Amino acid sequence: VQLQASGGGLVQAGGSLRLSCAASGRTFSSYRMGWFRQAPGKEREFVATINWSGGSTYYADSVKGRFTISRDNAKNTMYLQMSSLKPEDTAVYYCAARSRSSGGYYSSGDSYDYWGQGTLVTVSS
Repeated sequence: VQLQASGGGLVQAGGSLRLSCAASGRTFSSYRMGWFRQAPGKEREFVATINWSGGSTYYADSVKGRFTISRDNAKNTMYLQMSSLKPEDTAVYYCAARSRSSGGYYSSGDSYDYWGQGTLVTVSS
C-alpha cells in the first residue's frame, strides 16, 4: 500500500489542523493505521493508532484529549484532527500502515510496514 500524507501547515498556538493520509490499493481496510511525528533534532515518536474498523483507538499521553484519529475505509483515507495545538506539536507528521501479521507494540514504529512521506506542522507561539 502507498500512503500520502497531507494537510500540514502553519498555525498559531491554540489552533486546529486536520491531517489526511490517502492510501492506494483495495486492502486499506485490512491495515491498522498510525500517526507518528518527528520534531527537529528529536527521535520519531508515536502519536495515535486506529484499528482496521475504526472501533479502537490509542493515543500518546501528550496528545490525548486534543487529537482525534479516524478513518474512512470507503475513501481509503485516515485522518488526524488536531486541536488546542501547542508549539511542542511542531514536527513532521507521518502516517503508517501495519499488516495484521505484524507483531510488536502498536506504538512502535518498527511494527509498521508502510510509511507516507510526511507533512510538516508548525505551531507558532
